[in-house]
Amino acid sequence: MSDPTRPKGPKIIAVANQKGGVGKTTTAINVAAALVEEGKAVLIVDIDPQGNASTGLGVEAEQRTKTTYDLLLDEAPLDEIIRRTDIDGLMIAPGTTDLSSADIEMVSNEKRSFLLHDALRQPAIDAYGFDFVLIDCPPSLNLLTVNAMVAAHSVLVPLQSEFFALEGLSQLMLTIRELRQTANPELRIEGVVLTMTDRRNNLSQQVENDARAHLGDLVFKTVIPRNVRVSEAPSYAMPVLDYDPLSKGAQAYRALAREMLGSTVQVTA
Repeated sequence: MSDPTRPKGPKIIAVANQKGGVGKTTTAINVAAALVEEGKAVLIVDIDPQGNASTGLGVEAEQRTKTTYDLLLDEAPLDEIIRRTDIDGLMIAPGTTDLSSADIEMVSNEKRSFLLHDALRQPAIDAYGFDFVLIDCPPSLNLLTVNAMVAAHSVLVPLQSEFFALEGLSQLMLTIRELRQTANPELRIEGVVLTMTDRRNNLSQQVENDARAHLGDLVFKTVIPRNVRVSEAPSYAMPVLDYDPLSKGAQAYRALAREMLGSTVQVTA
């Protein structure tokens, strides 16, 4: 039974797309940074075995003594996992390559789909005062991604403006519907954000038109342009908002964060 005296917890958003290379981690990092600019306290939970969100925020592999692997598999306390970043107001629960075996190790646990859900609802999280938790998911619909969606209130879907982009989306939407029916009835689509767009390119225009025609209000008005500054920023272990605050990419992620904050209605899939 929930404790009525506990403060309301943060909004938890899974950033997910089973297709790799769509700007998922880039979106997680930069939306988080943009939310911090709006005065929000944010935690990124990195459950991608590649650990790119951790690297992109300056947490090198040798510094990850306790990670989300320990959080999920060993039920380690949150305060042993969470680390500060160089951005005031943004913290991270780092990921590790050990997560690549997590699916196999979790499968025998009867609570296997709820491990992250329970971990992110430890009373210890209250002390941090997070407004948002963004979960950077692996580029697959595996048990780690299922954990993220069971833990989350909503799913943010980055969609690259390329041929076949919409084809892979149907399986993700189906998974969300199934989880809503079985494990997380409150799960919603936060929205679909078009990434790596070039409006001078006919294909990008066509993908955007098709996405809006098929998905309607699920697609954010903000689109993320293909921008070299966005690509360069991770190599300097910072979001593009800090690397080049005036770049088109930084401006787009700020606009996306404001659109998310202004959204009062989440549309079901």
